[in-house]
Amino acid sequence: MEINLVVEVIELLLVGMGIVFTFLIIAVFMTQGKILRKFFPQEELSQTINVVLEANATNTDAAKIAAVIAAVQHHKNLKG
Repeated sequence: MEINLVVEVIELLLVGMGIVFTFLIIAVFMTQGKILRKFFPQEELSQTINVVLEANATNTDAAKIAAVIAAVQHHKNLKG
């Protein structure tokens, strides 16, 4: 009787540890995005982000140039 009980406990232990191990492996892969990237590729999103970043860089450069020109003109006006 005790041997059967020990065998059942070991089986339950192995099943429980196997379920937890499987869940943790799935959780690790999901957080790394390896599984999700197969179903939802991000190529379209990255292209959109690149276009937005390029537009912002152009606007930022134009704003910086305008600020520098305004500062130089202000400095020249102060000198006389």
